[in-house]
Amino acid sequence: MTTFMDVHHGMKGITSDELSAAHRADLEIEAEEGVHFERAWADPEAGVVYCLSEAPSADAVQRVHERTGHPASEIHPVPLSV
Repeated sequence: MTTFMDVHHGMKGITSDELSAAHRADLEIEAEEGVHFERAWADPEAGVVYCLSEAPSADAVQRVHERTGHPASEIHPVPLSV
């Protein structure tokens, strides 16, 4: 499994409740794609959301996000962490 950081743009004004709901929606179907979403962060003023996951591929991450109605603008593998 690879760690991925994905970025969603255009989410200006997102609230904590909306972020939580989007994250829960991902969690509900993540296993169908072999993905596990670890955490999500948001900058409501900039309209940017970040999600950290472990997945077999970036495509699997995108499929979950597309199915839950919030496709990622970017998905980056994270090969190193400290």
